Amino acid sequence: MFRTALRTVLAHKARLLMTVLAVMLGVAFVSGTLVFTDTIGNAFRNQSAKSYKDVAVAVTAHDRRGNGERKDGGKSPGISRGTVEKIGAVDGVASVTGRVSGFAGVADADGKLIGNGWSNTGANFAPGANGQDAAYTFTDGSGPTRDDEIALDKSSAAKGGYQVGDQVRVATNGPVKEYALSGVFTTEDGSVNAGGSLVLFDTAVAQKLYLEPGYFMDVTVTAAAGASDSAILTDVKGLVGDSAEARTGKELADEQAANIESGLSTLNQMLLAFAAIALFVGVFLISNTFTMLVAQRTRELALMRAVGASRRQVKRSVLTEAAVVGAIASAVGFLVGLGLATGLRSAMGTFGAKMPAGPLVISPTAVGAAFAVGVLITLVAAWLPARRAAKIPPVAAMSSVHAVATTRSLVVRNSIGAALALLGAVLIVAGAAAGADNGRLLVGAGAFLTMIGVIVLIPLLSRPVIALVRPALQRVFGVAGKLAGQNAVRNPRRTGATASALAIGLTLVTALTVIGVTIGQAVDRMTTDNIRADYLVTMAGGGPLDESVVTALEKVSGVSALSPQQATSLKIKGKSPAASAVAPGDIERLFALSGVSGSLDSLGQDGIAVTDTAAESNGWKLGDTVDVTYADGASARLKVGAVYTENAFLSPVLISRDLVAPHETKPYIAEVWVKMDGGASAAHEQALVDALGDNPGIAFMDQQDIRNTYGGFINTALNIMYGLLAMALIIAVLGVVNTLAMSVFERQQEIGMLRAIGLDRGRVKRMIRLEAVVISVFGAVIGVMLGTFLAWAVGETFKDSVQGYALVIPWDRIGIFLVLAGLVGVLAALWPARSAAKLNMLTAIKTE
Repeated sequence: MFRTALRTVLAHKARLLMTVLAVMLGVAFVSGTLVFTDTIGNAFRNQSAKSYKDVAVAVTAHDRRGNGERKDGGKSPGISRGTVEKIGAVDGVASVTGRVSGFAGVADADGKLIGNGWSNTGANFAPGANGQDAAYTFTDGSGPTRDDEIALDKSSAAKGGYQVGDQVRVATNGPVKEYALSGVFTTEDGSVNAGGSLVLFDTAVAQKLYLEPGYFMDVTVTAAAGASDSAILTDVKGLVGDSAEARTGKELADEQAANIESGLSTLNQMLLAFAAIALFVGVFLISNTFTMLVAQRTRELALMRAVGASRRQVKRSVLTEAAVVGAIASAVGFLVGLGLATGLRSAMGTFGAKMPAGPLVISPTAVGAAFAVGVLITLVAAWLPARRAAKIPPVAAMSSVHAVATTRSLVVRNSIGAALALLGAVLIVAGAAAGADNGRLLVGAGAFLTMIGVIVLIPLLSRPVIALVRPALQRVFGVAGKLAGQNAVRNPRRTGATASALAIGLTLVTALTVIGVTIGQAVDRMTTDNIRADYLVTMAGGGPLDESVVTALEKVSGVSALSPQQATSLKIKGKSPAASAVAPGDIERLFALSGVSGSLDSLGQDGIAVTDTAAESNGWKLGDTVDVTYADGASARLKVGAVYTENAFLSPVLISRDLVAPHETKPYIAEVWVKMDGGASAAHEQALVDALGDNPGIAFMDQQDIRNTYGGFINTALNIMYGLLAMALIIAVLGVVNTLAMSVFERQQEIGMLRAIGLDRGRVKRMIRLEAVVISVFGAVIGVMLGTFLAWAVGETFKDSVQGYALVIPWDRIGIFLVLAGLVGVLAALWPARSAAKLNMLTAIKTE
């Protein structure tokens, strides 16, 4: 029986090609994901170990913004030079290096920012006794030694076309300045590997820019030969006290490795989830293929039964074929997966990220998972066809009477499908009603059950649904249309299995699209309804703006209202609500604050304004007096002077800048909102840009830019999801091709008879194409309906957290999906239709 199974596989290579492709694609995704994450994880872990190789102890200041307590009651912005010198005197310490860092953006020749903003970093050059800084290797020139010098990483220097001696414009959170380029270096710094830039300043300059003169954010300690890291750590902890945290380099390396594992685990799970979807869709293709192969080999299997083969042997024969096909597909898929992993690693560079160097890691887990998944999925999919084959009575099979599903089996199947679909729908509705707490779990479970139920019911649904379009097919396409409609429902199980693959893919695509479009339009409404300002000014790196930015913008001609949103620390009744300091009088002209009770004028009169949500959660009422503690510990009694409806762009608590100014030495200005006379225009934007010295590190956004920023993220996420789901859709397309090819093979005699009575080749092709279109669009319609239902339910679980959320059905995109489904049917039918049209009618008529 084993030899027979192998010969059967070799005898039907073309029939099994689609199955091999389906398994291969799924296995490639699984193995590629595992190899990719193993490879980059290993590379990052090696880089992490290398970064901390010579670090005995690392010290990090708890507060880098000037809120650490000194023993004299003042404020300590970090680790003082005196403390660093004391650490250097500890027994066993070979060297000690202080570091400060922050945002630094470099302009290219056109004045544009080099890098992506969030990973553009500035730091201090800290040479040792030999004049070198071990963290950087200079390929040209040397480190900065004067106030007007910088060094730049090699990649950024190349992007900007800079050479040693050139003047480079550098933006921090203050005014842009020009520096002479003293050197170019290479580094394993994370900001550079993430696609950003790294600027090195002289230590005194960096301290002035990012902290205070004489203070450091971080300190690294190297140990002398034979010294104990733990002993050094104990002594260092005694020196820094509670103002900083000291840990060994090994602890930091282990923590970073754990963080890498955690981050990669999330990526791994997401990619494997899409691989599972692709394999789940592939199950229908594989099952369909083996069902048709078994049906075509009825006489052959009957002969085996007649000469003594048992049911178990017949079943084992079919499963052996499946195992062989699965093993071949897994092997090919694993090789393709290696290529996919290499491609993914290279593709990271197109997003500006640089992966650390390292070999391709092929773990036993990746190999085992690839073959286990490929073979197991194929065996599971082939089990029902194998069981069906074993049940064929020898006499009935010898008479070419196929085993037809009994009425009882169809009733049982449909009853199970209806029960699953109903239970799933109930769970989905219950999840939607439950909201964010437990709703998503219920919706997820309901979605799974509903999908399974619908898949079971699709053969039953195919007849009435396709019957609706059959008259139109006959009227428009004549005989070819009538035959196509009849063929589409001739074998409901086959049609259902083929349509199910498309339905699953379209369910997910539709759900994502509806949710994405709905959120996108909510963002649009949120921007339009809440913002009156013409421009939002922020740092490209997401850090704070210098106070000089506010001063410069206030002087621009045409500015009618301006307010920074300044993050401030307030304690009210022991809690620290998110609070912003704003400009009274201007804030209501910059934002459309709705539902205001009281008066926003109170912001200029020792009052605060709070959202209705914050008021409710804290038990505040209009007119209440609250005790407030500022960042420096000073206290005051302020009045709740206004309550307004929550605004997505403002903090829950607003206070006047004038009230917090005496209590904050260095305000943290996250953003500045500006309104111009006459609204936004190119001239107004240029005036703002010029006022800040054409600073490449500062971003200006009008209302459309704000919408694009939020909407762009949603669109990018959707495109990534579409790309990942594309594999499942490709497998679904292969399923349509496979079904049609098998159908043509089975109907050779029928097609020959049709040709003999006058159906020409063109109408034969049209018949096959229309059959494919009907099946594809049927599956797409089921998927679109189910996907829309799921999108509604998922949206109900998070609508309270998205201001202005209202379900939007993107009819245009849904129409495109249905048209594309029809196009898929046309393309999938090309080869089967051509094969059918080329059949020799006399030969076909003689076919049994």
